[in-house]
Amino acid sequence: MDKLLEDAEKIRSLEIQGATNVALSAIDFLNNFVKRLDEKNLNDCMKSLYHAIDILINTRPTEPAMKNGLKFIIRKLEQEIKSFSMEELPTMIESYKNQYYTLLENSKKKIAEIGARRIPAANKEFTVMTHCHSTLVSSILLEAKRQEKNFKVINTETQPKLQGRKTAKELLEAGIKVIHIVDSAMRWALRHFEVDLILIGADSITSEGTIINKIGSRLLASVAHEENVPFYVASPLLKYNPETNLGILETIEMRNPSEIWKNPPKGIKILNPAFETVSRRYIDGLITEAGIFASSHIPNYFAQLYPDMID
Repeated sequence: MDKLLEDAEKIRSLEIQGATNVALSAIDFLNNFVKRLDEKNLNDCMKSLYHAIDILINTRPTEPAMKNGLKFIIRKLEQEIKSFSMEELPTMIESYKNQYYTLLENSKKKIAEIGARRIPAANKEFTVMTHCHSTLVSSILLEAKRQEKNFKVINTETQPKLQGRKTAKELLEAGIKVIHIVDSAMRWALRHFEVDLILIGADSITSEGTIINKIGSRLLASVAHEENVPFYVASPLLKYNPETNLGILETIEMRNPSEIWKNPPKGIKILNPAFETVSRRYIDGLITEAGIFASSHIPNYFAQLYPDMID
């Protein structure tokens, strides 16, 4: 269990970034945990497994892709557990892990193909703006670059953990032009550079089509709305949280104040909300493996593609 707690801290501390990377890491940590189990019977193994899943889910409460992946594994296990022995448990978990890997990787590839079509093949340089770090957004931009499309990217540094630097480095390494700005310069940059398209990722999507993403996302969406700039969100359907369809509200994670100010003066209260909501009315389209559609339609598409993950 100590090793699992150590691994889980990598997710909690943001050492592992990006919702898709978090999901893949979590199920990998679970898989390795099962391989280390030394319980004497299957019931005890299952108890330990449920406990491990709770630990991983609680590291990042706003990560449905991780939660859906862990649920995918445990449901597969519950359905088939009578057909194998305790000794086969690690092998079965490995198999389920690989199946979920395949679902995520296939969706990522499809989203990159679909999203890259939103960047035109034209002589005039196209300007895309993004916020924070999203592996899916990067995949779309890298695919557009592979197609030799003419564009540059404006990205934010993303306080307080500066995840935007990771985006900038990825794009620069691929030969994409990048303009890096502080978060508070969003409105200025949008007007100054005549942005053509805004593209962000998502950590979670609710049944109403509201997305939850890094703090600052709503500000960018509001500015896009004011300036009539198309605002798109790239996300696999696996980031939809089916529990929100039952009235359960998504939580906004409040992170450690020390991320903002390590040695603050006594008496000051520091708040560090990691995420915020973006209403569906600001979102021109949700780019998913099922295509581009209004974010409010996600429950239907999710049910069609992943019926086994509906409670």
